[in-house]
Amino acid sequence: MDVRFQEAAAVRRTESVPYSHLSVELGHVYAEDFGDGCRELRRKFERIADWAQAIPALARRGLRPQRQPRVSTCFLVDDYFHRFGNPREVIPQVQDAAAAQGLVLDYVARESSFARHDDVELAQLVVDTLVVEPPRNTNGSRPPLNESGWLSNGKRSPGHVDAPAMTLPLPWSPPVQSGDPRHSIFVDVELWSDEPNGRVWACALLASVWQMTRLGVLRHRGETVAQPYRLPPGEPLPTDWDELPAIVQLNPLATPFCAYRTVTLMDTRYLPVEMAVRTILGQVAVPPAVARQVAKRASGEGLELPSELVDRLSYVFIGE
Repeated sequence: MDVRFQEAAAVRRTESVPYSHLSVELGHVYAEDFGDGCRELRRKFERIADWAQAIPALARRGLRPQRQPRVSTCFLVDDYFHRFGNPREVIPQVQDAAAAQGLVLDYVARESSFARHDDVELAQLVVDTLVVEPPRNTNGSRPPLNESGWLSNGKRSPGHVDAPAMTLPLPWSPPVQSGDPRHSIFVDVELWSDEPNGRVWACALLASVWQMTRLGVLRHRGETVAQPYRLPPGEPLPTDWDELPAIVQLNPLATPFCAYRTVTLMDTRYLPVEMAVRTILGQVAVPPAVARQVAKRASGEGLELPSELVDRLSYVFIGE
């Protein structure tokens, strides 16, 4: 008789989550949006409303003709870099500004929860999934990612290295984007900074955690993290950001928070950050069990998802 033993961790169950077809982010909300009677907040939703009309058509892409797409909406509040107001006063103002343009907000999330949620360091969790290919012909003068906190999409220009005595200095060479494009667009992303009060995670990294959460591919030891909390009827929002769950379901009729694909509507000033997000997610290794699970669920609905995580993200950048 062939008897085999396995560690419990080797057969750990991968938890599943419900999916919408499309997760629509209707913007990031910052402290400056609330000056002058929330004028900027209202203008933001005015600009978004016209583009939001195209969302149903985007959600139907790839679906069988008879199937009604499931679309959920969300927005993110910056409580990591700048604390302002409190959830009980801020969130209803955002809802009112959106409702004035015919927009329903299903979920709200707070940015600080994507640095750390309960006892899980989510930002570090994503950093640990990064698979960085060492560039060829490098001399090791630049420290690795886990020391430097910098991630690129190719081969950097060589740093200064002292040449041996009586030899010519090494000639300069340009950075080169991975994938051998005709002309490189090189990106070098700072993931964190170590400051006197501790490590500060970069906006681009937190936005990457946020996107992975929306796509339903973030797991910690097989378990889902930062899933929506539905307020019981009549329960008021807390008056402290730290007491607000990571993601709160505002609309009781909302379809699931996670989705097979995401679309993000935001101001053009955030384009550099989202370029950095795509650089990060292009080098994230989703656990194989999670990747298979999501692909199987999508296939069951007649959807064929792109194998690369970053190809499931879409954007609408809105100018003034």
